[in-house]
Amino acid sequence: MIRTAAPIDRPSSPGRVLVVDDDRRVASQTAQWLCSLGWHASAVGRVDEALPLLAREPYAACIVDGLLAGGGAGRIAANLRLTGANTGLVITVPEHAVAAATALVDPDRIVLTPARDDDLLAGLEEAIASATARAAAAEVRPPVPKLLGTSPTMRHVLDLVARIADAPATLLITGESGTGKSLLAREIHRTSRRRGGKFVEVACGCLSETLLESELFGHVAGAFTGATADRQGKFLQADGGTIFLDEIATASPAMQVKLLRVLQDLRFEAVGGGQTHAVDARVILATHEDLASLVAAGTFRADLFWRVNVITIEMPALRDRAGDIPLLANHFLSLAVARGGRAVEGFSPGAVETLERYRWPGNVRELEHAVEYAVFLGRSDSITAADLPPAVRSGSDDEVRKTTAEVADADPAGSLKRSMAHPERRLILEALERSNWRRDAAARALGINRTTLYKKLKRLGMNLSELQPGR
Repeated sequence: MIRTAAPIDRPSSPGRVLVVDDDRRVASQTAQWLCSLGWHASAVGRVDEALPLLAREPYAACIVDGLLAGGGAGRIAANLRLTGANTGLVITVPEHAVAAATALVDPDRIVLTPARDDDLLAGLEEAIASATARAAAAEVRPPVPKLLGTSPTMRHVLDLVARIADAPATLLITGESGTGKSLLAREIHRTSRRRGGKFVEVACGCLSETLLESELFGHVAGAFTGATADRQGKFLQADGGTIFLDEIATASPAMQVKLLRVLQDLRFEAVGGGQTHAVDARVILATHEDLASLVAAGTFRADLFWRVNVITIEMPALRDRAGDIPLLANHFLSLAVARGGRAVEGFSPGAVETLERYRWPGNVRELEHAVEYAVFLGRSDSITAADLPPAVRSGSDDEVRKTTAEVADADPAGSLKRSMAHPERRLILEALERSNWRRDAAARALGINRTTLYKKLKRLGMNLSELQPGR
């Protein structure tokens, strides 16, 4: 950091600042300099040192090296946002690495390095002001999680969201269970002109026909046994905003008729009431079933299908966006660490490989639960393949066997060597992880000598300086 010659004013209301940089000398120098200006600053060199401090006492700001190993800046950012801490986040990063460093981070301010003192102070004060404003806004409206993903399929989805966010038509979101249909609906609302209104969600599959009708349209006192007072329905609550009807395929035939009328003119009567209500609400529906097939089977009305099938967005299955798995896994890791209070630095190469190879029938929801399992039940400061749920580990092995069989069928000549490369690589990675990357110990665990291990590493193209965490 470059020190300016001109004196700098001390802060009028000094606050607590945490400096996180894996170069501890730089972190300490920055903290000492801030202390000389009146700030209460401290320094740490690792994420697992920073998170307990941030959880234990409030900090006005956190200055983080954007190039911390293992996506550390992203984990700190996620922790601050999850806990709702009123802490300004400043990321320091060279100009050429801004895009990479902020891929997982939504900082209040970015300060380019090498940083001048006045730039760092300005960024610090602006970040604190931003965090204060954000905290005030959060008292009125809770934060909305954003969709994560940079794969081609997710870029296509996000492009569609940008194009149809303000379209007046009814939207239908399809996709397997656990792909994030509800989150996509919230993203559409968040990016639309209706974001100032309410986002109201109704899980249609969780309610009986009678309860669903009352939930959607409300009821008047005396409409049925137990209705002792008037109740406003979800459509009225969503007036001026968005209503999201999840699992619409579960609606009964009678409810489908009522929904068709409401979707046509957004008019309805409360259960037991005679007054017609009119609302201005954006309607988004979702289902994991094939509505066209249900229409053909006679269980879903064709006229309702054509009414809702105006603009359709399909959320891709996680197996079709495997490139997003490391990004999502690190995001869920940050959330789980914040909830569980156990310091976990990141994922080992073997764990990442296992996650990427699994087919994820439960999609993003299953991935989140798998990461939570590994965080809560793991023992080390890094998640290894052995920490993942048994279904993920065995499913990944099944996928290797399936791939092996497919390769053998396609090209019997010489296929054995290629097909064995995947499980051999995984076994070597797991042995290295268990032995803290000591090659001699890993070789003994594998039942081979050190020279044979070196030969296998070379043949498989495994560069330990790239694979080993922290190197």
